[in-house]
Amino acid sequence: MSETLPDFPDGLPQPRRLWSVVALSVGLMMSVLDGSIANLALPTIARELAVSPAASIWVVNAYQLAVTMTLLPFAALGDIYGYRRVYQVGMVVFTLASLACAMSSTLVGLTIARIVQGLGAAGMMSVNSALVRFIYPRARLGQGFGVNVMVGSASSALGPSIAAAILSVANWPWLFAVNVPLGVIALALGARTLPATPRSDTRFDLGSAVLNAAAFGLLISSIDAIGHGGSASIAAMQLAGAIVAGVFLARRQVARPNPLLPVDLMRRPIFALSVMASTFSFAAQGMAYVSLPFYFQATLGRSQTVTGLLMTPWPLTVALVAPLAGRLADRFSAPLMGAIGQALMACGLASLALLPHDPGTWNIVWRMSLCGIGFGLFNSPNNRTMIASAPPSRSGGASGMQATSRLMGQTMGAALVALLFGLVGIGGQVTALALGAGFSVIAGVASVLRPRPQPRAA
Repeated sequence: MSETLPDFPDGLPQPRRLWSVVALSVGLMMSVLDGSIANLALPTIARELAVSPAASIWVVNAYQLAVTMTLLPFAALGDIYGYRRVYQVGMVVFTLASLACAMSSTLVGLTIARIVQGLGAAGMMSVNSALVRFIYPRARLGQGFGVNVMVGSASSALGPSIAAAILSVANWPWLFAVNVPLGVIALALGARTLPATPRSDTRFDLGSAVLNAAAFGLLISSIDAIGHGGSASIAAMQLAGAIVAGVFLARRQVARPNPLLPVDLMRRPIFALSVMASTFSFAAQGMAYVSLPFYFQATLGRSQTVTGLLMTPWPLTVALVAPLAGRLADRFSAPLMGAIGQALMACGLASLALLPHDPGTWNIVWRMSLCGIGFGLFNSPNNRTMIASAPPSRSGGASGMQATSRLMGQTMGAALVALLFGLVGIGGQVTALALGAGFSVIAGVASVLRPRPQPRAA
């Protein structure tokens, strides 16, 4: 390693820290919003580009696949070339691709632009948590992750409203065009304020990057095919390909000092259990986010507008609780906080599954808020533990794995709901919520089983 960690200060001084957080938050907000904001515009995009609704879904899928397949390779590049550089390049790519999306006049052109946009988002997301580690002092690291979770949750909560507001006064290309001035501002701030970080003299492993893309791409495709009633034989072939690529990838990584797939970090129980807890928690959240709109509308008879409002308390509560949870994680046991958070989330999901036939609005709101409180108490401390348990020189690998566990959990949760709907029809909503509660219990158990992090790892 060509790093001299003593030369790197323990966090940034104010006001530079504040402006670094702003630059990082703008990028996080843009990447989260663009992961979902296009969903609302798909009918309009399909109509104006004269394509089928099924074909228009590639506007969403292309972005998701590009992000998932490249998170770990970009995290490895961050370890080698510095997290600031990878983040800034990702921001440039994302901003230019957003302009290309806005200027697209065909589905093929828009899909290609969304792939490039996903690559830019992966560059930012892969090193986001690693940069937080160097922006905040060790004693306030939980606070930093609390702010991160707050921004992500607020962006998720406001996404549909922002999309609806833009579409009410402009056409769909403006959903992407608004990223351009935001990207320019974030680039200017980041160039002046984001911290320098340690660099590795390890060479980038292109072969592992290709195997990683194949493994995660085929896995996501097979999960999506299974969940949405695709060809069973094709899904089986994709899953088999993902397993083969994953085995070759894992075997290739074992002997490497800084592996692209962080098998070295997964040997640490505290890190592996944090990844497991994150994956199951986000799977539970994903199942709830997909099934609840159907539950509210088809079963409880709420309108589309009311359903949107009823979905808001969860992410809004997460945004409110996450900063406090982050501060508490700097002082109290993260495993205990994670277990308490997941216990509350499991109770919230179970209570949603047991809603009476004609519940009042408050009966729904407090259950959604309980889920949000639980998730907020869990996520910030879990992210802090995951990143702090890795050596500083492996912050990129830890950051990439943290983002990957989140996306994989959400994807698996959504696919499981689609599979349940295919098996038992729209009545699978309650089953999905109950299964989500079980996933939260597993996440809580994984959280509480973690050993306390060693002080030197922080």
